[in-house]
Amino acid sequence: MDSSDALVVFQDKKIRRVWQDKEWFYSVTDIISILTDSMDEMAYWRKLKQREPQLVTICHGLKMSAKDGRLRYADCVSTKNAFRLIQSIPSPKAEPFKMWLAKVGYERVQEIENPELAQDRIKSYYELKGYPKDWIDKRLRGIAIRQDLTDEWSGRGIEKQRDFAILTDEISKATFGKTVKAYREFKGLEKPNQNLRDNMTDWELILTMIGEKATTDITVSRDAKGFASLKSTAKEGGSVAKNTRKEIEQKTGKSLVSKENYLHLERNKKKLIEDKSGD
Repeated sequence: MDSSDALVVFQDKKIRRVWQDKEWFYSVTDIISILTDSMDEMAYWRKLKQREPQLVTICHGLKMSAKDGRLRYADCVSTKNAFRLIQSIPSPKAEPFKMWLAKVGYERVQEIENPELAQDRIKSYYELKGYPKDWIDKRLRGIAIRQDLTDEWSGRGIEKQRDFAILTDEISKATFGKTVKAYREFKGLEKPNQNLRDNMTDWELILTMIGEKATTDITVSRDAKGFASLKSTAKEGGSVAKNTRKEIEQKTGKSLVSKENYLHLERNKKKLIEDKSGD
């Protein structure tokens, strides 16, 4: 279970959240209400801020629907900072989350020392969700190839998240004829946490790997640097994958760009989260 999944357990408790700057923000007072026995979550929050003033720095004032149905500003925290908030709540109800955070932190330290453990964790995650073994092997290989590519981009002048997204779009457009956003819409992915690659077919994963591996190798061979040059090599790498796709489609008579997805496995994910939260 990753950090974005962990707070899903709050959804049944009607915690308010809002999508802002490409991530979820959660109501501070709703979290406090769930994790404490306080009859006045606003008063509890005021006292918590007095005891730990630094908590104010992790909050954002965002408009949310209040009890009277009107939109009002409320203190909100991102997923990451929600866990920081939970660590400051001295309540028995918060202890399971604190123990989970400690466990996750310990596991990440182990994975830094032994990266194979991280791969095993991801593999187990996909297995529990119900993905086919062959698909999982391709997905894991694709993650490694993607990491190599982003490492090259980072070392060659790319820093902004927006630029990473643009370069990725160039590969996607060349390979499949669609931007990442258009591909998500094509596959019916509506929720922010529905990952495009987690909903690709075997061939789509393979073609994505070809495009990104080709981009990496072309970038290295040309020693391309800077956004403009890297955008060019991204297009070329994607074109290599496009040529592969076109040839296979010509020989099979079938399109490799598919609406098929794995959204039916989301209920497995929800069950996994519920099981983990009950540990």
